[in-house]
Amino acid sequence: MDTVLLNNKEKDLEIAAEFIKKGEIVGIPTETVYGLGADASNEAAVRKVFEAKGRPADNPLIVHLADFSQAVDYTSAIPALAYKLAKRFCPGPLTMVLPKNDRIPMITSGGLDTVGIRVPSHPVMHRIIELAGRPIAAPSANTSGYPSPTSADHVMRDMNGKIAAVVDGGSSEFGVESTVISIEGESTARILRPGCVTREMLLEVCDEVIIDHAILHELEAGQKAASPGMKYKHYSPKADIIMVEGSLEGFISYVGEHNGDSVYSLIFDNDRDNFPYRYMTYGKDSSQQAHLLFQRLRELDDIGAKVVYVRAPETEGVGLAVYNRLIRAAGFEVIRI
Repeated sequence: MDTVLLNNKEKDLEIAAEFIKKGEIVGIPTETVYGLGADASNEAAVRKVFEAKGRPADNPLIVHLADFSQAVDYTSAIPALAYKLAKRFCPGPLTMVLPKNDRIPMITSGGLDTVGIRVPSHPVMHRIIELAGRPIAAPSANTSGYPSPTSADHVMRDMNGKIAAVVDGGSSEFGVESTVISIEGESTARILRPGCVTREMLLEVCDEVIIDHAILHELEAGQKAASPGMKYKHYSPKADIIMVEGSLEGFISYVGEHNGDSVYSLIFDNDRDNFPYRYMTYGKDSSQQAHLLFQRLRELDDIGAKVVYVRAPETEGVGLAVYNRLIRAAGFEVIRI
C-alpha cells in the first residue's frame, strides 16, 4: 500500500481516525515515542500491527484511552491505588497493567488476562483517540527489535508501504516508552518497564515501589512477559552495542584496546573534550539521554557503525529507563571496568 504522510491539523487527524475506524494502521506521535495505532478491540486490525512490526505474538500491546474513566469499559477490576495514580500521572507516560475484560481480545494482551492501560498527553494522539472513538493499541512504530521511532521520518523509514498513514507531530518529548507498572496489594507498585515516571515519583503516591528483576536481567526460561520490552532483545540497531561501566579513563583505555574500522562510541556530552576516538554524544544528563538515545542509535547505523561502545548511564531516576533500553539493545552484554 501507499503510506500517506499526514500533518497535525484537524482535517488530517480526522483522516487518521477514519483509517483506524476502518481497521487500518496509523503511525501516531505520542509524548514518549511514535506508536503504531490500531483499534485495540479489533482482532484483525491488531493482527496487522504484529505483521507490520514483525512482532512476536506473546508480546502484549498497551491500550491508549482518552481519559482514565474509560478504563472501566475494558477492565474487570480497578484497584483504588490505580485511581490515585491516574489522578497524579494521567494523562502522561504511565501505563498500569490491570485485569482485562472480554472487550480486549487476547491477541491485544499477548495471551494474558491483563492489559496495559495508558492515557497519553500528546495532543495529536489524544485527539485521534477522541475522533476514532476507539481504544487504540499502539506499540512503538518501528520494526520489532529496532530502536523506537521518535520522529515521523523514523516511522516512514520503517513502515512505508506497510501501514495506511503516518501523522507528523514533531519530535517526541521524552524519547523512551512509558513506565509500565502492576499494582500489588493496596499500596505497592511494581515497575515492569522503567520510563520517565520514575520510582521516586511513584513513591509520592505509593507506600512501596518494587523494581522488577527483569528490568536489568533476562526473563527466565518459560516466564511470561507481563509488559512490552521485557522478553526479547529490543531497541537494537544493526551495529553491535556493548555497554561499558566505569570511569571515563577506564572507558577510553578499553575502547583504545578494541578500536578499529567502523568502531564508534556513545558518550556523555561532557566527555567529548577528552575523548580521542570516533564518537557521538547522547546528552549531559538522564533526561537528555532518554530524549536522544534512539535517535543516536539510528544515526550510528546511518554512518555505518559496526560496533558501538556505550558509556553506561546511571540507574537512578530516568537513568534507569536509559540503562534498561541499552542493556536490551546490547543483548545484556556489559563490560564492567
